[in-house]
Amino acid sequence: VEGTLGFQELDERAVRLARESLASRDRGLRRIELEEAAWEVYIEPQHAPPELVIVGAGHIAQPLCSIGAMLGFRVTVMDDRSEYANRARFPGADRVLVVDFDDPFREVPIGLETYLVLVTRAHKYDYDCIQQLLKMEARPAYLGMIGSRRRVRAAFEALVAEGVDPGRLENVRAPVGLDIGAETPEEIAVSIAAEIISYRRGAGGTPLTEQERVLGRVARKYQAQKGTD
Repeated sequence: VEGTLGFQELDERAVRLARESLASRDRGLRRIELEEAAWEVYIEPQHAPPELVIVGAGHIAQPLCSIGAMLGFRVTVMDDRSEYANRARFPGADRVLVVDFDDPFREVPIGLETYLVLVTRAHKYDYDCIQQLLKMEARPAYLGMIGSRRRVRAAFEALVAEGVDPGRLENVRAPVGLDIGAETPEEIAVSIAAEIISYRRGAGGTPLTEQERVLGRVARKYQAQKGTD
């Protein structure tokens, strides 16, 4: 906190309102009344951009990094192979880290604005990473893991057997992405990005088309006109 509005009690009330605004993300004029005087203060919260953390620097990570940066995310890409995790492959990333998958998140703070995707080269590494994440107190806004339904089911069963609270698994998006029939790495990246947007905005990811409703209206109008001819 820097500066003053004039005296301590007014500052304290303003700071309290500012903290509430940071939590609620509401902005606008606020009224502060003290004894016989009143003030109006304008409060506008400023948040850091959301962070997309991509664990794995393979073929899916490249287009996903580009899409994430285009959507305004600060993108971090990590892998245990320096020949994959480098600036030449990920020019749009804010950070590219070479890590040990035994402790990959040592340099990456996980918070409420962290969107984390596990797309490593092997299911073993995805499992090791998600195991560590689910044992942390900090919870990312979004956690997705690639893999077939069979592997995901086996991973969840193994995690619960190791003592992970099943409630922690409810928010894991696995297999990651929306079902758009994706096959290529680029299409899979679009699928993942679409799910992240849907999850972040609280949308259902349902089609926007109103073809059936519009055509039904057109057909009824046509039938009504035909009946009057």
